[in-house]
Amino acid sequence: MKTPYKRKTYWNEPTMTLWERAYLPEILRGMAITSGVFLRNMRRWITGKKGALTTYYPEETRWDYAALNRGKHVLTMRPDGKPQCIACNMCATVCPAKVIEIEAGFDPSDTAHPKFPLRFEIDYSRCIFCGLCVEACPEDAIRMAKEVPGLPAEDRQQMWLTLEEMMSWQPQSDVAKPYAAAGAPKTGGIAGGTE
Repeated sequence: MKTPYKRKTYWNEPTMTLWERAYLPEILRGMAITSGVFLRNMRRWITGKKGALTTYYPEETRWDYAALNRGKHVLTMRPDGKPQCIACNMCATVCPAKVIEIEAGFDPSDTAHPKFPLRFEIDYSRCIFCGLCVEACPEDAIRMAKEVPGLPAEDRQQMWLTLEEMMSWQPQSDVAKPYAAAGAPKTGGIAGGTE
């Protein structure tokens, strides 16, 4: 029986103080912050200055987002629905924050692409969204989509992006380096063995 994968624990994981566990002081502090923001925006609105604005997502995007915002990671798919990724670990190797973890599997019956990811996870609590993983991928398997829905979370365990989520959220199959279907004979060039 295979043991489940245990994620690493961090040395700086937050712990709640007695004051924070008392609940009521934290509620009062939150109300004070919310009231302060409300009163500041109300004063701006009354005096005719620009206050808080509502952005109607997804029809509108926030004006303060960078034009080159990279967004959330997605994996491209082959025509048969499997990930384009060949589990070469180049994205994990080039990642400066070391947040990508890949566990490779092997399928000897698939001659076109026998290596595939069993587990592909990104720790978004430490990701710096640099885009180096996208640049390093030789198969055009990983991309970054501009929209980032539901990225913040209440604890670090919810900030792990898994293979299933990267395949199902905004699925993309227009790969730059297509493969033949599984089991199809290879033709031409050095890869096919004929010259």
